[in-house]
Amino acid sequence: MSAVSARLPVFPWDRLEPYKATAAAHPDGIVDLSVGTPVDPVPELVQAALSAASDSPGYPTVWGTAALRDAITGWAGRRLGAAGLAHTNVLPVVGSKELVAWLPTQLGLGPGDRVAYPRLAYPTYEVGARLARAEPVVYDEPTDTDPAGLKLLWLNSPSNPTGRVLSKERLRATVVWAREHGVLVVSDECYLELGWETEPVSVLHPDVCGGSYEGVVAVHSLSKRSNLAGYRAAFLVGDAGVLGELLRIRKHGGMMTPAPVQAAAVAALGDDAHVAEQRARYAARRTALRSALEGCGFRIEHSEASLYLWATRDEPCWDTVGDLSKRGILVAPGDFYGPAGERFVRVAFTATDERVAEAVRRLS
Repeated sequence: MSAVSARLPVFPWDRLEPYKATAAAHPDGIVDLSVGTPVDPVPELVQAALSAASDSPGYPTVWGTAALRDAITGWAGRRLGAAGLAHTNVLPVVGSKELVAWLPTQLGLGPGDRVAYPRLAYPTYEVGARLARAEPVVYDEPTDTDPAGLKLLWLNSPSNPTGRVLSKERLRATVVWAREHGVLVVSDECYLELGWETEPVSVLHPDVCGGSYEGVVAVHSLSKRSNLAGYRAAFLVGDAGVLGELLRIRKHGGMMTPAPVQAAAVAALGDDAHVAEQRARYAARRTALRSALEGCGFRIEHSEASLYLWATRDEPCWDTVGDLSKRGILVAPGDFYGPAGERFVRVAFTATDERVAEAVRRLS
């Protein structure tokens, strides 16, 4: 029995542990800006919905309740501009990371198939390809990728880690190119509601996909916009044929979002007020951290959207990580996201107001 883990890269976050220990030893405590995990309260209406559905002794369905499918299609129409969605165009998943890691396998990809993703990217795109024994391929421009054997093309806008946003025109050109070559486009849009300097556009917008969802799937999550990372609530929207096949596979695998979480997701998707409140919190933290970083010699690139500042002092990223850890501030080294990030760090602004203020004080 071969070790599947042998196909995978070393789990990057383990390398950060010594720096975390250094930061934690600071007399005023650690300011952890390394992981973009929510720290603010789960909205009360979501907690209430979860509680009201807590007496759920039976098995939930993989496809979710009709109420959840209605909530997803309604939200996607209202927020993404996606027109004419039916229940067959949506599929709940158990958190977006699970989906990213296992999508190539569930699509039946394997040796001889290729999976492409941005040169600077969330590491799980590569992990998913390797779990399926497919070939991982990085790109700078998706339409410059050799289409031979290419089965799956990941887009990520807004980007993790850079916060870069792809324009409507570039998204449209990519969809046109992928359709010409029979490549499935899956767009990771989990930060789409967190645009700061520009308004991110979904691959499902009619100006991008031409009003057809053929060969196009978008990935969305409630973790960031609703503080629900602990709930593992995410979903797919797009090509009914692709989602129908995934639904059949996932039924066999028992990949079910818990019933109380489904009810909570319905409440979260139906309310925009809590999203606006959370955006305001993040906007203030972002402004404070950006000013402090720039004031002590950092340059911020991209970062038009998402929960991160992509920062550099034009030095090796681990030197930056080490220096900041001595100030009790922990950030993520850019090379976690590919060699192209080796002179950058990713700074999350998901810490509490008090911790962000403390980081600003230390940087100043």
